[in-house]
Order: sequence, then structure tokens, then C-alpha cells
Amino acid sequence: MVRSLSWRRILNVAMIHIILLAVVVVIIYPLLYVVGSAFSPVSSLQGIGINPFSQAPTLLQFRKLFNETNYLTWYRNTLTIAVMVSIATLIITSTAAYIFSRFKFLMRKQLMVSFLVFQIFPSFVGMVAIYILLLRIGGLDTKWGLALVYIAGNIPYNTWLVKSYMDSIPKSFDEAARIDGASNFVAYTRIILPIAKPILTFLLITSFTGPWMDFIIPRLVLRSDKQFTLALGLFNLINGRAANNYTMFAAGALLVAVPFVALFLIGQKSLLTALGAAGVKE
Repeated sequence: MVRSLSWRRILNVAMIHIILLAVVVVIIYPLLYVVGSAFSPVSSLQGIGINPFSQAPTLLQFRKLFNETNYLTWYRNTLTIAVMVSIATLIITSTAAYIFSRFKFLMRKQLMVSFLVFQIFPSFVGMVAIYILLLRIGGLDTKWGLALVYIAGNIPYNTWLVKSYMDSIPKSFDEAARIDGASNFVAYTRIILPIAKPILTFLLITSFTGPWMDFIIPRLVLRSDKQFTLALGLFNLINGRAANNYTMFAAGALLVAVPFVALFLIGQKSLLTALGAAGVKE
């Protein structure tokens, strides 16, 4: 009986390891294939076998990417838009969340409910309205017009998110600051914001990564190649019958991941703190 249980336990452990190994292979292999394709000397994926590292690695695809396309311009455009969106979202959302969390005013609850209602509808529903509004204000084919769309879309949900976090901060902190002569603005900037650093870091990262590889909204707003973001520029490398730049696409996609890795390494601790504190209430 004991021997039967031990064999059953060994089989269970072996099955778990096999399943985990299969999952790792399914996840890691495509990533390794992209890396191998990026350093491949051929332009077509047909020239790459099952083993993506069978050929001698080269920087040919990266040189072609920088010299034959506007990749650096696309990268700069995307970085500019992502920074604009993250900073503006952080300022507007944190300020609005503090106001809703600490002050009572007319239509306060109705405004918060309206934020939820606006968040229910997908962005596709408002694409025609977005296009017309940007056309009227001259925002089509501009970086600020695209950033404006992202900022407006980030406000409703993120305001609720930051407000919920600020609600968990005791109001006695604000009251103590005001007793010492501090204004509401000073209490907000010097007391509340430092305490809310984890959720603000989470907001900064998500607001930055949101527009980084979005395709639908930039496709609607942007027209010229010099205004393209990374998603549009890389898509054009493989779009159409004549396009056969998949290895160059892989090189560009590999560089796209650099800001993601850097952001998560820098803000990992605050990110985990924010996610862990999201379900904690005092």
C-alpha cells in the first residue's frame, strides 16, 4: 500500500513537471525565435529553420532597420507620446482622485458614476466622434492629438483606482497638516502623494505602456510616415504582398521591449506593493 502511494506520488510529480516544461517551451520558444530572427542574415522567415540560431548571428537587420526605414523617428514619436500621456494622466488623475476622496461637493456621486458609465463603452464606439473632434481642432496626424485621445481615455478608470487607494489613507493626516497651518495643496503634495507612491507608480507604468504598441487609435489619427508610431511603422514592414521584411520586423520588435523591461525592473517593488494593497482597506 505504501509502495503504491509512493509510485502514485512520483507519477503525479512527473506529470506536473512535464506540464510545466511544456508550458515553458510554448512560451519561451516564440521569444527565442524572435531573437534568432532579429540576428539572422536572411530577410525571409523561410530561410530560418526550426532552430533560429542555426546561422551565424549578425547585426544586418538592425543596420537595415536604422538606415532604410524611419524606425528612429517612429521610436521617438512613440516615446514622446507615451511620456506625454503618462505625465498628464498622473497629474490629472491623482488631482481628481484627491478631490473626490477628500471633498464633498454638488454632483460628486453622479460624476463618479458617470466615470464608470463612460468606461463601459469600448473605444471603438467613439472612433467616429474622435475623428471628427480631432479634425475640427486640427489634431489629426499630430502627436498631441493622439496623446489627447489616450489621456481622455485614461481618466475615468484611473480616477476610481487612485481614489480607492487614497480612501484608505486616514484623513487624520490631512487634519494634522491643516492644524499645523498647511493648505490643502500642501497636504496633498507633501503628505498624500508620498504615501500614495505605490499606486502612482503603478499608474505611471500602465499609462506609459498603454500607448506604446497600440495600433487601432494611431491608425485612425496618424497619416504620414514621419508621424507614425512603432506599431504603424512595424506593421508597414510586413503589410502587403511585396513586403517581406519579417526578420527586420523581428529586430524592431526586439527593441520595442527595452522600455518595458526597464520600467518593470525600476518600478517592480512599487508595482507589487500597489497590487498587494489594492484589496486592503483600513
